[in-house]
Parts: sequence; structure tokens; C-alpha cells
Amino acid sequence: MATALAQEATPSLAVPIPQTQEEVQVPIGEGESLFPPFDAEAWPSHLLWIVISFGLLYIFVKRVVVPRVGGILEDRRDRIASDRGEASRLARETDGVISAYEAELAAARQKAYSIAQARRDEIKSELAAKQSETEAELNKKIADAEVQIAARRDAALADVDEIAAQASQAIVEQLTGMSLSSDDALSAVRKAEAGNA
Repeated sequence: MATALAQEATPSLAVPIPQTQEEVQVPIGEGESLFPPFDAEAWPSHLLWIVISFGLLYIFVKRVVVPRVGGILEDRRDRIASDRGEASRLARETDGVISAYEAELAAARQKAYSIAQARRDEIKSELAAKQSETEAELNKKIADAEVQIAARRDAALADVDEIAAQASQAIVEQLTGMSLSSDDALSAVRKAEAGNA
């Protein structure tokens, strides 16, 4: 009845709605139905579909998955090899830089040692020159001092003769009451010194 009303209301859009209500009756106990995988009559078709499925899976894995995985493994192997090569190259460069650094360091040490040795030698020569100069000055001063000492000693000795002559004049005059000339007293003192020497 509802379909008749729907057809009358919209005649151009009316589509008949099929009636799908059917009754299915399964007789109880008349035919036993097994689960299809356990049904022996269905095994050949199951085996056929298993072979087809695994065949398609094998072809898919062989043509798609294995080449991709193989490509990935090959790329990784190549990358590892190039990384090892790069690491080896960098290690060689590092060794070269280290050996150059050590050579420059040894050269710098040698240069520093030679500069220090040259400076030591220069200081030694300057000290030796100053020492020679100082020794020469001291020797000159010593010689001058010896000359001065000798002159003063000679002057002192000359004065001693005069003092001795004056003392002998005074002694003779007091003992004898006679006066002695200074030339006679001086000659007597010199004779006494010559006799003692």
C-alpha cells in the first residue's frame, strides 16, 4: 500500500521496490553439512588455491621484494665501503698532519735550542770580555797601588833615615854634650843600615 501511494505521488520517479523476503527452510537432520576445510571433497580445490596463492606470493617476493631488499643491502654495503674508505683516507691525512706537526715541533725545538745556545755563548763572551776588562782595570789599579806603596815606603824609609839621624844627633848631644852635624849623623845611620843588611 505504501508503494502505491509513493507511485501516485511521484509518477516520474516511481521505481518498483522488489520484495526479497523469501523463506529458506533447512530440514533438520536430513543432510549433514561439514565445515568446508574439513570436507574431503573440497580439498583438491583448496590445494589448487593454496598452490596458486603461494605461487603468486613467490613471484611477488622474487620480483619485487628481493630486488628491493637486495638493492637496499647493496646500497648499504657500498655506503659502508665508501665510509670505510673515507675513514681510511682521513686517518692517512691525520697521520700526515701529525707527522708534519711533529716535524715542525722538532724543528722549532731545535731552533729554540740553537737560539738559546747562541745567546748563552754570547753572554759567556760578554762576561769573559767584562771579566778581562775588569781584571785589566784591577791589575792596573794593583800596579798603581804597588807603585804608590813603593813610593810611600821609599818616602817613609827616607824619612826614617832623617828621623834616625835627628835622633842620633839628639842622643850624641845629650850623652856627650857635643853637637853633631846632620850630614855626619845621616852618614852614620846609613853605615849602620848597610852593616845590618
